[in-house]
Amino acid sequence: MDEKYISVIDVAKEVGKAKQTVFKVLKRLGIESRKMRGPDSRGQLIAYITNVESALVKAEIQNMQGSESNISDPVIPELGVFYVVQLEPDHDPGRFKVGFASNMAERLRAHRCSAPFSVVLKTWPCRSLWEKTAIDSVCDGCERLHTEVFRIDTIDKVISKCDAFFSLMPCLQNSNEITQDSMPNQANSADAKSRAAD
Repeated sequence: MDEKYISVIDVAKEVGKAKQTVFKVLKRLGIESRKMRGPDSRGQLIAYITNVESALVKAEIQNMQGSESNISDPVIPELGVFYVVQLEPDHDPGRFKVGFASNMAERLRAHRCSAPFSVVLKTWPCRSLWEKTAIDSVCDGCERLHTEVFRIDTIDKVISKCDAFFSLMPCLQNSNEITQDSMPNQANSADAKSRAAD
């Protein structure tokens, strides 16, 4: 197979849109993604398209920018939460994952497929476009284990950096509804912190 592939998630990040927007454009263009296991997918099937198809999608999204037809499209969730998830509270308390989720409960379920003891330590209202900057900022000085997985001696340092980072960001409208569903395991986070301190 000579064709080179790129994940729909990576295409969405490159164009600064939600992946749902990319899937809508794929449907409009009659392009079908292929489910494959990638190097960063931890064995899960992820949607991929070819680089040629990616170029078509990017061109279509560029054409949509500011067009009237885009107004009639359903609103794609660009708001969500930035989260810190502790992956192994008992055995490796310094290993954590950070990222953006429009549905934290669903994201936590996905994480628990590979890390069944994961707990959400804290979330902050966030725009999807802030994710990369937030990760670069709050994980500076941490050991990178994977794309969004890090290790640090004390997770409280990361929580403090997140608090500081998001205190500087604009206050988001509808942050109440964002955070209502964003703490699926908040009760366990206190337990996780006390276990980490032991």
